[in-house]
Amino acid sequence: MLKITTFKRSCFTSRLILKSTTIKRNFAQSVGKVDDTVGLIGSKTLPILKAMQKALTTDKPLHDWTPDQIGEIYNTPLHDLLFYSQLITRKFFNPSEIQFCSLLSIKTGGCTEDCKYCAQSSRNHTDVKAEKLLDLDTVFSQAKKAKQKGATRFCMGSAWRGMHGRKSALKKISGMVKKINDELGMETCVTLGMLDDGQAEVLKKAGLTAYNHNIDTSRNHYKNIISSRTFDDRLATGKRVQDAGISLCQGGICGLGETDDDRISFLHTLCTLKEHPESVPINKLIPIKGTPLADELKTKYKGRELTMEQLLRTIASARLLMPASIVRLAAGRYTMKESEQLLIFMAGVNAIFTGEKMLTTMCNGWDEDINMLKKWGFVPMKSFTRSTPNAHLRINIDSKSKTFSINLAENVPITERALKEHCEESGSI
Repeated sequence: MLKITTFKRSCFTSRLILKSTTIKRNFAQSVGKVDDTVGLIGSKTLPILKAMQKALTTDKPLHDWTPDQIGEIYNTPLHDLLFYSQLITRKFFNPSEIQFCSLLSIKTGGCTEDCKYCAQSSRNHTDVKAEKLLDLDTVFSQAKKAKQKGATRFCMGSAWRGMHGRKSALKKISGMVKKINDELGMETCVTLGMLDDGQAEVLKKAGLTAYNHNIDTSRNHYKNIISSRTFDDRLATGKRVQDAGISLCQGGICGLGETDDDRISFLHTLCTLKEHPESVPINKLIPIKGTPLADELKTKYKGRELTMEQLLRTIASARLLMPASIVRLAAGRYTMKESEQLLIFMAGVNAIFTGEKMLTTMCNGWDEDINMLKKWGFVPMKSFTRSTPNAHLRINIDSKSKTFSINLAENVPITERALKEHCEESGSI
């Protein structure tokens, strides 16, 4: 049952004004089947209620999540899970804003890592050839083009295991970061592999906004995908980034042959960090011919093909568990229909990669994305700026009656008298 007790529309601000609006819903029906005789069915009803209640009612990010709690949220009926994730998006962000990001491979191929999914590994037999680091002018030209198309964050990726012994390259990349920041006013992000002590500080001094270093998958499944660096190596680089005062961009890849339990464990690692990542990129794997994983998905992991439902559950759970983080849909979006992309945004995504390419795979084009998002009522997020939510949203849950209420109050200070007068003049109710 969904009941709206108060609802007002006003042309005063050209949008809905939800003034002291309360939405009430039977929470029990969201977490278990209801029978008139026996009541709630299913032993997980109460734990799900507690886990979701914890996610919905917090006013700040929490870091003490347990795997069981995350599993309860992840396995919430999908239509309810999307509803709850939308509420949290609206509680912490302006839900109409989507950040446009552009990604450029500044050093392609020849990586010594053995990641089974990667086209750029020198150990995998793909068509990608090793190239040299791009020069400053080329990179700046691409960043300028991205800004003209509406991107507000420019990301640069290099196919290296890490920056150990790359003092000259670090200096060149720092120069790229500084020029893009100073002359274009864009956010900058780099992904350069593992960092040694002191290297994050060099990038920070250059003005770097964010550093991407994904954990890829769960700790348990990680060993099936990569052996050339450990799971803890990845966490250590993330900590160096945050200790240096740089925003951490850290997420992973869905579709590596992982299970639901792996996705839950992956989320657990991220949401229990001392500081949540500023940005959580979620990639949908594009199996590439010549990579070991492309073959293993047909044999070893046959039957574990990633479904849209699993991707939506991962994204929505990430939004609920890390409410103040930007959830970024990265690789694989070009394989999705428009209707599927809309579901992705409803699940909590508020940033995308757009442009010509995603390192070595295809990417949705700028004009295509601008037209699509405009049609749905989204607007680009500005650089270095996060608008506050359109309304103060507070969720109250009554465990005894198994109901919750949503209280909304307009952020813009408008007096009741001014609102009433305007409604009378315009004929609005």
